[in-house]
Amino acid sequence: MRADDGGRVLVSTHHLERAGELREAFKGAGYEVELVTPDEDVSGGPPIELLVVTGSPASVSARTLVRSVHADSNAPAFAIAENAEAIPSLAADYAEVFSDDARADDVVFVARSLIERRRLQALAGIVGESDAIKEALERVVQFAPVGSTVLITGESGTGKELVARGIHHLSSRRHRPFIAVNVAALSETLLESELFGHEKGAFTGAIDSRRGLFELADKGTIFLDEIGEMPPLTQTKLLRVLEQREFRRVGGEDVIRVDIRIVTATNQDLKRLVAVGGFRKDLFYRLNVLHIELPPLRARREDIPLLVDAFIRDASRRHDHRFEGISSEAMEILQDYHWPGNVRELENLIESMVVLAPGRQVLPEDIPSDVRGTAPSTAALVPFGEGSSRALEDPGAQGIRPELEFIFRTLVDLRMDVDDLRKEFDSYRPLQPGSSRTVDTHPVNEGRIEIGVRPASEVSDEPWEVEEPPEVAPGDGAVVYRSGMTMEDLERAAIAAVLVEVRGNRRKAAQMLAIGERTLYRKIKAFRIGEEESEST
Repeated sequence: MRADDGGRVLVSTHHLERAGELREAFKGAGYEVELVTPDEDVSGGPPIELLVVTGSPASVSARTLVRSVHADSNAPAFAIAENAEAIPSLAADYAEVFSDDARADDVVFVARSLIERRRLQALAGIVGESDAIKEALERVVQFAPVGSTVLITGESGTGKELVARGIHHLSSRRHRPFIAVNVAALSETLLESELFGHEKGAFTGAIDSRRGLFELADKGTIFLDEIGEMPPLTQTKLLRVLEQREFRRVGGEDVIRVDIRIVTATNQDLKRLVAVGGFRKDLFYRLNVLHIELPPLRARREDIPLLVDAFIRDASRRHDHRFEGISSEAMEILQDYHWPGNVRELENLIESMVVLAPGRQVLPEDIPSDVRGTAPSTAALVPFGEGSSRALEDPGAQGIRPELEFIFRTLVDLRMDVDDLRKEFDSYRPLQPGSSRTVDTHPVNEGRIEIGVRPASEVSDEPWEVEEPPEVAPGDGAVVYRSGMTMEDLERAAIAAVLVEVRGNRRKAAQMLAIGERTLYRKIKAFRIGEEESEST
């Protein structure tokens, strides 16, 4: 958290010279920094965002300081290890462990990502420490500062609105309105009136003029949930808002201009809807500028104990009920369940447990039988459309039979796959000698990476050998494919090219490559990018 937000970073003085370097680096990044001695009392004052132990991280004084900070603010700790052999043994106590020769900028780079992710979790109420949820939160932190539209996808109950609110809270619009609309909950006529407003007499019952939600959200953010349910006519009007930032009220003649950021969400596959004509293709591409996929709860089972603890605290406080907790056997059942309703289903179950608490720890037999039972084999089959949903629930109902629905969905998937393959083939068919293609590295940046293709005249009948990854000269910005190169070689070269283009600014590089900052940091270390230059000097 920045200094003007009241947070602070603590740096221990175990290694005084390193502490001074880190303090200057964190201050340069805009953080409030304090140097603390190993036995100093850190309680009181602004909340602690991070502790960095600069030396002897396994010592008694260092571990005591870590426990003190954790007890005061539940803040994570970084360690600078004096030798590489000690790093694995420190993983349990420290969120990140750096080698003794790590640069101060690298420490700040990783710290910024962690601090902003924790700030986002606190603001939006998102709980989880699994890799899947961390990756999603990194994208939120990465996308929030820009103004592009964001499409959030995921099953029902995965927390799409929480993520949308997080994007708003971390953006420059956070002091402006955030308005959420459930598209599926409104009829076509009412939805149009709610979004765009209406003039007096526009339809029966319109006794007065009314501003729509787009007007009310001016300068702020509007969140359109269940966007796949939007009627075709409203889709057309939404497309104009996205393209022109203007619209007319229902029954009105005046053009109204607005400055809003649109975030949408759906639990449907919009590509399939586009393929079957249920959603406008041009609108899909307008909405899918930036994309965040939220994992289902069954894909991050390690987060279930954390979610259970958070829901117990919240429900106990709201209902003023004492809850004795959940036994380890009962927790195992919760972690093994398939959770078709995801986090929302888990929250509802925990609230019922708190309300109906038996006055002791919850045991396996206290858990509902459908949760204790084995997940049905059809749980992974998501009905496609209302008719198939009724057919699955009632075999006698009129609707699509499950086996026909399966065949239909498989054919749609096949069509989409063939279309994607055709596009890739068209984009990578041989070029004329001397020509090249450019590929945008990220929709919100102007950076480009050139992919060169060897002319046919240079291709011989001799076997091709694996060549070293291409070197990228300053200002070159090109990645040239040579036969025998692996995807890892291309990835390394692309990262190196982008880093050269942004002059080493890793945050900009991560945005251009559309990956998280922590992911970029790990790849830089894995590919040893930049080490060759430092060794030569």
